Parts: sequence; C-alpha cells; structure tokens
Amino acid sequence: MNPKNMDRSLNVGFSGGEKKKNEILQMLVLNPKLAILDETDSGLDVDAIRTVSKGIQMFKNDENGVLIITHNNKILRNLKVDYVHVLIDGKIVDTGSQELATIIENEGYSKYLGI
Repeated sequence: MNPKNMDRSLNVGFSGGEKKKNEILQMLVLNPKLAILDETDSGLDVDAIRTVSKGIQMFKNDENGVLIITHNNKILRNLKVDYVHVLIDGKIVDTGSQELATIIENEGYSKYLGI
C-alpha cells in the first residue's frame, strides 16, 4: 500500500479494489479463526483477483478457515478450495469439489431451480 494512505481515515478515497485488498490485509493482521468473505471478488480486475487470492492462500491453514461467498468462479480458479456448496433459498442443495464450480459456470443453476 502507498505510505501516504497512512494519513487518511480507513477506506476514505479508496477504490473498490483497494477496499477489497484492505479487507484481506485486515484479515491477515487480525488472524481470525474463521473469515467470511462475501463477494470479495466483486468488481475486481484480473490482477486484483490474483492479489486477493494470494492473500487468502496466505491466510488459510490448518488452524483457521475461510468461507467465500461468490456468484463468480474467477476467484475460485486461483484458490485450492476444499468444498463448493450451492445455496438456493437459504438451503445447501449440493456439495462437491472445485469441479462443481466449473460445472455450474458451464451449465448454470437451472438444474437446481427446476428450469
């Protein structure tokens, strides 16, 4: 991060991507047992997704966990995820490996929605 940012209030004047990167930095510093990242890849360009993914990989270990909520497979391509869960109307309707995210990316959610 730019050292000049140390003199301004948290997230003031940050772009969306800078805010997302700052969230990952906070996660790394605070080191919680569980981090829940909701749409952390939303609005990020390709380079920012790689940066955020690298931060998530740095954080994840045997002592903590990360729950990533996303509608997009882009960030998952850069991570080694343990499970993919499909949530429809507040219920988990399918669970699988990273391959499940690729199947959904190619085929959509229609089989879960009865379309």
